[in-house]
Amino acid sequence: MAIADVTSLPVGLSVHSARPHESRLVDAVVEECHTDNLPERLIGDRAYDSDTLDADLADRGIEMIAPHRRNRKPENKTQDGRKLRRYKRRWRIERFFAWLQTFRRVRTRDEWRAANYVGMVQLACIIFLLRELSRF
Repeated sequence: MAIADVTSLPVGLSVHSARPHESRLVDAVVEECHTDNLPERLIGDRAYDSDTLDADLADRGIEMIAPHRRNRKPENKTQDGRKLRRYKRRWRIERFFAWLQTFRRVRTRDEWRAANYVGMVQLACIIFLLRELSRF
């Protein structure tokens, strides 16, 4: 899982097994943020529509923006159209993951140890950041 900023550059990154649901891993990714301030908003897909996740992130001062699942009752809806307009910007995190897929050792996990795989993902993120700095 990853947190990216407005320019699709990585801010926080965490690698876990595929067994737990993504919404349970959000706290670990927020802990791994490498910036001084936590993000004000997180944008996620329908899987992140959870009242407990919203409450946990609100305690940290983070607003979760995610469209409601189809089985959500109308009286329990928390998102309105104004906040969901920001959901259109979710393509930026998808672009970050597309950039990661350009590295073969990240795309197919050939590494036996998880620490080696995390190192390869971090190396790819460093390359992204250096490319961005070379533009200036």
